[in-house]
Amino acid sequence: MAKATNSKNNKSKTVPAKGSAKKAAVKDTLTKELKVLIPKLDEEGLAFLVKQAHIHLYNMQVDALNQTIIKDAERQKSTSAKAKKIVNAGNSGFGDIKISETGSGYHILCNNQWISFTTREITSMVKLVYGEGTELEVRGRLHAWLSNERRDLLLTAGIANKFDDKLKVLVSLLKKNFKLKK
Repeated sequence: MAKATNSKNNKSKTVPAKGSAKKAAVKDTLTKELKVLIPKLDEEGLAFLVKQAHIHLYNMQVDALNQTIIKDAERQKSTSAKAKKIVNAGNSGFGDIKISETGSGYHILCNNQWISFTTREITSMVKLVYGEGTELEVRGRLHAWLSNERRDLLLTAGIANKFDDKLKVLVSLLKKNFKLKK
């Protein structure tokens, strides 16, 4: 068996950062202890330690990769959430209603697109949202009307059915901007 040579003169010392000074001391202690134990181990014991060292190194790489993936996912989630707020005005899809320049119709802001409606179409929708029934029944009637008359709005807003929360926002927007005369 070969003797370990003293290589104190060949080591270059670096000053560890404040937080890693304790870790470096623990690592040095463990390294010294392992160096003392190595000569006492047989070939099978050394092979086992080498195998375990490879497994541990692999696990460390996997942990580092997983942390990178988690941080990247958090960063993307944060970025996409900010972008959706800006684009969809709070993820609702609907942002505003304004009267046309000529006064003959209206425009509804949906996903950064202004969609034009005639006064008759707006009146029909307003009558539906102020109609009697539960909130779900009102949304059901509005969805049915939009399916028959203005499918383009459903497609632009991405509304699949009467249960979609975006319909709640549209109902609220219509009620906020229009009152029904008796």
